[in-house]
Amino acid sequence: MGVKFHRQVPVGRYFVDFLSREARLIIEADGGQHGEQLDYDAQRTEFLESRGFKVLRFWNHEIFDDTDAIMDVIAEAVHWSVHPENPKNRT
Repeated sequence: MGVKFHRQVPVGRYFVDFLSREARLIIEADGGQHGEQLDYDAQRTEFLESRGFKVLRFWNHEIFDDTDAIMDVIAEAVHWSVHPENPKNRT
């Protein structure tokens, strides 16, 4: 995808699973425990987004069961983050 991701990086008071500073993108891989902490995760996502990051969350089983689709989502997010479309060029 042309950008680097770093694993277990601190952003403010949180550690994120994967971070691309260039793409301003955070990838979170959520296990079963996250089903019980939805409020915490929502606050955390809000904090990270307030710092200018896009946050993508995937369940672990989604990552393992449909890796290609998850990679497509991530690649698209990277593309639009690194190469944003210029609204003036839209037809």
